[in-house]
Amino acid sequence: MKNKETEEVLDKNGAYSAPALEKGLDILEALCQCETGLTQQEIAARLGRNLGEIYRMLNCLLQRNYVANQGNVYSITSKLFQLSHFHPPTYRLLTEALPIMEELSRAVSFPCDLRVYSKGAQTVIASIQPPDGLGFMTRVGAEIEVAPSASGRVLVAFQDPVIMELRIKESLPGKPAAEIEAFRTMLKVVADKGFASIQSNQFAGLHAISFPIFDMNGHAVAALTVPMLARIDGEKQAAQNEVEIRLRESAERLSSRIFFVQTPTT
Repeated sequence: MKNKETEEVLDKNGAYSAPALEKGLDILEALCQCETGLTQQEIAARLGRNLGEIYRMLNCLLQRNYVANQGNVYSITSKLFQLSHFHPPTYRLLTEALPIMEELSRAVSFPCDLRVYSKGAQTVIASIQPPDGLGFMTRVGAEIEVAPSASGRVLVAFQDPVIMELRIKESLPGKPAAEIEAFRTMLKVVADKGFASIQSNQFAGLHAISFPIFDMNGHAVAALTVPMLARIDGEKQAAQNEVEIRLRESAERLSSRIFFVQTPTT
């Protein structure tokens, strides 16, 4: 039995299947397993399908931004990763993050913010001011460049190799090879250190510290950041090492509460 509109068929066990959907999922799974991408011919050979089937399905996946085509080599984009962390995990992330961020900001007397990766940029999804309301604060909803910032480096450095390469390409489109290689070197330093702590390349006197919020696979789904702007009026502020310690503790608490706490089943 076949339904022409939905392309469903009844298999030998009496269960319905969707061949077109299965072809698309087969392509996505094949590309996910290959770090360097595959040509159309290589995909067809791996899946045992003809080029016509693969061509039509690849065009659909390209149009929906699940797959990218560079020089006739197809690779997976970060869209699946983004969708998997969009909703409701993002809502829970914000719910759990805000009280932790408020506590952190009070403790260090600096603002803090939470950022996520979004198509070659990073988006601020939460921002907290210290009680005195003073400091360098980023607006919620702001879109920020990835490469120059501590948080951007964190969001790229703590990924599996495939996603990392995709984010490097998205974040530095058209940049010279030397600049891309320098960025990769910075990412290795961040990954080895476990966080990013850098002087701003854009604002005098600003020092940014950023820690990853990890999912259960050890990949960064967000970056918790404290921008430190030194006061010159003698008011006491937390030192850089104290901020790093408290920020690390806050990031670890948030990662644990989001991804490792077992929720009761109903």
